[in-house]
Amino acid sequence: MTTSTALSVLDLVPVRTGQTSAEAITASLRLAQTADRLGYRRYWFAEHHNMPAVASTAPPVLIAAAATRTTSIRLGSGGVMLPNHAPLIVAEQFAALEAIAPGRIDLGLGRAPGSDPVITQLLRGSGTTSDVDQFPRHVQDIGALFGGDGATVRFTSGGEYTVRATPAATGAPEIWLLGSSDYSAQLAASQGLPYVFANHFSGQGLERALDLYRSGYRPSEEHPEPRTFLTVNAVAAPTQEEAEARALPQLRMMSRLRLNKPLTPLETVEQAASAESDAATDQVIADARARWFVGTGESVAAELNAFAERYGVDEVMLSPVAGSSESELRDASPGRVQTLELVAAAI
Repeated sequence: MTTSTALSVLDLVPVRTGQTSAEAITASLRLAQTADRLGYRRYWFAEHHNMPAVASTAPPVLIAAAATRTTSIRLGSGGVMLPNHAPLIVAEQFAALEAIAPGRIDLGLGRAPGSDPVITQLLRGSGTTSDVDQFPRHVQDIGALFGGDGATVRFTSGGEYTVRATPAATGAPEIWLLGSSDYSAQLAASQGLPYVFANHFSGQGLERALDLYRSGYRPSEEHPEPRTFLTVNAVAAPTQEEAEARALPQLRMMSRLRLNKPLTPLETVEQAASAESDAATDQVIADARARWFVGTGESVAAELNAFAERYGVDEVMLSPVAGSSESELRDASPGRVQTLELVAAAI
C-alpha cells in the first residue's frame, strides 16, 4: 500500500457466545489502544440497538472511555443515528467529548435507525426527532450549536433565544455524514461536509454515490474540497486458512441478518465451522465474502491498496471482523488485534 493511504477502525463491539457485555467492551477498549499504538488515524464506534451480538449501543459513552485510554488517535461515531436523538443532546455530548480529548473527536451522523422497527419506534416515540425528514435541518443545527455564536431559536412572537452546546468551546468535533445511498451522498455534497460510504454493510451503489458526492460538492469554509473514505470488513491472519476460519462467524451472522433469521451472539470459530448450513445461507455468505478482505497481512494490504486507488480515497476504515476461538480469553479479541497488527506491519 502506498504510504499516503491511512487506515482507521470501525468497531461494532461484537459479543460472542459466552461473553458478557463488560468483557466485550473491555476487549474493544484494548483494541482501541492497539490501534492508537499502531498509528491508525481514527477509531469509530457504531450505533446499533437490541442485537445479541453487538454491544455498541451508545457511541458517546464508548468514545469517552476510549479517550482516557488513548493519546493520539481520533475517536468518533460511525455513527450516531441522528433521528434517534435530539440534536441538542448530540451536540452537547460531543462538545463534552471535544473538551475531554481536544482535537481528536469526530461526529459521524447517519439517518438509518440502527435497529428493528419496534426499537425504532421506542427511540423515536415523540417530539420532532421522530420525523426523519428533519434530518438535513438537524445536521445543520448541530453544526451551528458547536459554533461560538451558537444557534438562534426564533419564536413566533418575534423573540430570539441563543443556544450553545457548551459555554466556552475552544474547538469543535469534525462532522461527517454516513450512508449507503444516493440521498446521503447528495446531502453531504450540498452541505459541504465530509462523507463516508458504508461499504462494509452494503457495497451496492458505491461508485454512483461517490460520483454524486464529488460532482455535486459545494465547497464550505471548513471543507473547500470533498473528503471521503470507505469502510471495509477485514480479517488478517498468519495463514489464509486461519483468516477464512476467523471470518466465518461474522459471515454467518450477516447471513442471519439478511435472511431475517433469529439473531444470536456471535458464534465462536469452532461453532461456525461445525454448524449446519443451507443453500440460501451459503449464497449470502458467498456474496458477502466476495466483498470482504480476508487473508494474510500482505494480501489484505495489497487488496486494500488496489481498492483505495480504484476509488480515489486516501483512507480506508477497517471493520476487523475476526472471530474468536473457544480457548481465547473472553475479555480480549486476539483475532481482531492480529488483523490490525498484520495489516499495519504489511503497510
